[in-house]
Order: sequence, then C-alpha cells, then structure tokens
Amino acid sequence: MCSRSFASTGYIPFVSTFALFGAGRAYEQIRNSVCYTNANVKFGFSHSGLSVGEDGGSHQSIEDIALMREMPNMTILVPCDPAETEKAVMAAAEIKGPVYIRVARPVCDDITGADTPFIPGKANVMREGSDVCIISCGLTIPKALEAAKMLEKEGVSAAVVNMHTIKPVDRDIILKMNGTCKGIVTIEEHSVIGGLGSAVAEVLAGHDGAKFAMVGIQDKFGKSGKPDELFEAYGLTASNVAAKCREML
Repeated sequence: MCSRSFASTGYIPFVSTFALFGAGRAYEQIRNSVCYTNANVKFGFSHSGLSVGEDGGSHQSIEDIALMREMPNMTILVPCDPAETEKAVMAAAEIKGPVYIRVARPVCDDITGADTPFIPGKANVMREGSDVCIISCGLTIPKALEAAKMLEKEGVSAAVVNMHTIKPVDRDIILKMNGTCKGIVTIEEHSVIGGLGSAVAEVLAGHDGAKFAMVGIQDKFGKSGKPDELFEAYGLTASNVAAKCREML
C-alpha cells in the first residue's frame, strides 16, 4: 500500500474514496498494511450510510464503522457538519496512527460553530437534560436535537450528546449520563450491529439499572430512494427517537 510507504518517510497521507470501497474492498490492506503496523495513515471515506440515496443498497455502506472499529490502533471520527469535518481533519493530522473520518454524501448546514470544541475521544453535550439522554453522531445529530425539542413540549427533559468520536468512545460522558438520566437512546446512520450503539452498550454492560435502546438500521441492507425517504423507511427519524424515549420512561 503506497500510503504506508509515504507514512514511513514522514509524510501524513490522507486517502479518500467511497466508504463502501474503502472499508469493504480495501479492508485487508487497511488491516495488514496500516493498522497492523500502526502506520500514520488517515482515511477520509465519503458516501457512507443510507444518505447515498438512489445508488441503492449495493453502494450504501452501513457496516463501515463496525469494520473499522474492531481493528486495533484505529481512531474513528464521525463529524456532523462541515465545520466539524474541518476540525476532524486537523485533529486526525495530529494523531499518531490510523484514523478513519466518516462523512456522508448530502450537503448539510453547520450546526456547530468555530468555537465548538473538537477533542478526539471527548464528546460534546449539545443540550443538557435530566430525564433521558440521546447520543448520536454524523447526519443524525439534527434528528436527535429535533427529538429533544419534541419531548420538551411534553415536559420531558432530554440531553443530546454529539459522540463525534466512536473510537475511543467517551466512556466518562456515557457513564455520567447513565447516572443522571433515566435512560439512554442512540441514533445512527449505521447498522445497530457494531456501530455507535454497540460502543455505548459495551460501556453500559454490567452497570446496574442501565436502561438503553438503539435506533439504527436493523440488520438489513439499504435500498434505493431519496435520503429523507430512506431515513423515514428505516426509522431514522426524530419521532421514532422520541417514541423510544417515551417507552423507556
């Protein structure tokens, strides 16, 4: 792999392609040539998740976080908007070792600002709450914020956490929210197997009284359609997140 050769000479190579091709077809090369040797290579894979849209299930990578997360030495960043993506790139350059930056296809508005901190491994609390905590990343952050507003109208206080780093996941904020809220709900544009929800569940495992639910793609492939239609079809909506929170409470 040429990127490892560049890294060995002191350069910081950034490699980019579609998430399906990078995480899927190049998996073995990333594993053995980069992660196994802890090479200082960065991967910026785009067109992840259902939001690839009309390209359909063959091109919608909904398992890439799981594939990258189980590899030793890999850091995983999932920015939620253009501003956070820029910070993720700069942060990746400072990290010694492999980094996967997961971004989507659609153009989206900034929901964070220039002053919003971005520290790998340290989640951002975007909204405080005491009844339930919604943890999200990437394009589903707006869904989490919308769900929190819906619940607020019903008298339910919902915190929203932007878990922009999936690995290493912020254990401290997860355990803090588990202690201060009555339950935690995750939402992600990824399979419920091996992604953000799994990472949070692994932290909560063994803690008495932990109540937890996941909103994501339920062990299915994607299909062709407009991103908004696919989010609705697969339950990646604010109303579904709010419903999960109500069930828990």
